[in-house]
Amino acid sequence: MIPKTMRALMCHGVGDYRLEEVPVPSPGPGEALVRVHHCGICASDAKCFLGAALFWGDAFRKAYVEPPVIPGHEFTGEVVALGQGAAERHGVSVGERVVAEQIVPCMGCRYCRTGLYWLCIQATVFGFKQSAAGGMAEYMIFPANARVYRVPENIGVREAALIEPLACAIHAVERGNIHLGDVVVQVGCGTLGLCMIAAERLKNPGTLVALDLVDSRLALAREFGADITMNPLRIDVVREILSLTGGYGCDVVVEATGNPEAIEPALHMIRKAGTFVEFSVMKGDSVVDWTIIGDGKELDIHGAHLAPYTFPVAIDYLQRGLVRIGAIVTDELPLQEHARGFEAVKHPGTSIKVLLCPNAGD
Repeated sequence: MIPKTMRALMCHGVGDYRLEEVPVPSPGPGEALVRVHHCGICASDAKCFLGAALFWGDAFRKAYVEPPVIPGHEFTGEVVALGQGAAERHGVSVGERVVAEQIVPCMGCRYCRTGLYWLCIQATVFGFKQSAAGGMAEYMIFPANARVYRVPENIGVREAALIEPLACAIHAVERGNIHLGDVVVQVGCGTLGLCMIAAERLKNPGTLVALDLVDSRLALAREFGADITMNPLRIDVVREILSLTGGYGCDVVVEATGNPEAIEPALHMIRKAGTFVEFSVMKGDSVVDWTIIGDGKELDIHGAHLAPYTFPVAIDYLQRGLVRIGAIVTDELPLQEHARGFEAVKHPGTSIKVLLCPNAGD
């Protein structure tokens, strides 16, 4: 039986996150009501909590988050009610486990009409606007325009909660255009970086190198498929990569640290006509010499945003055991311990993926 009220974490502003009792929403036409099993705390959620104010620069003065709103865009759960037409629209039934992409596109703008829905000019991302409340609550609504997928029964609950970051990672790796024999450097081994390593391994590069400041994460990187790991706190990684490649530099760099200081060394370690993929939500401004990109090396610079068309791939790879990433989950906490969860994210040596469990104990 669906209750009338639920516990939900409500963002009211920077650092002002409160556990509240709010009405359980009712699904309208095309909508699904989902009982949330897990919701991950993403790096972007942590940045909101700590006070990241803007999405891009002065040309796009957009609020990063518009409170009050329930945060969370890495979620999985069970369908408990369907609005009129929702079963046909989403291809799901009551009782099935489901996941949805982070973005709810408008499907009417120029980008949506040309298949670039993840760049939708009117889009809502779960947990950042009131029109798409996130998964840090006992129940949530999947809107009519949400992109919804069933979760197979043989995917464990922990790995189901990692479908979203794995799908993002697959998109970033695809943007790298990795070829057989390439030397690939993964910069950053957090949740996204480790998922990227698992996906990069499937591309069969000649050598896969992982860089991170935390040794425990580098150990996981090796488990996930990295051939070589390096800690920039102890090694001149640019010199090592150049030595490894006969002075040329690596073929592909995928950057996923969120640290602006990681960009310039990455540009120096890549070969001429190499490919650089940037996925991070940066925690500050990055200043680099753009001459390196153009006159110096004629690099291909690729951005990567969200997970277009890759949720089915991520689900398939998890279902078939082609990637095994459950070890990324280091913390599972009930919703009432959300403050502990956000604190854990600040300690990369002991925590990687923190999951909140809104219905824990029920």
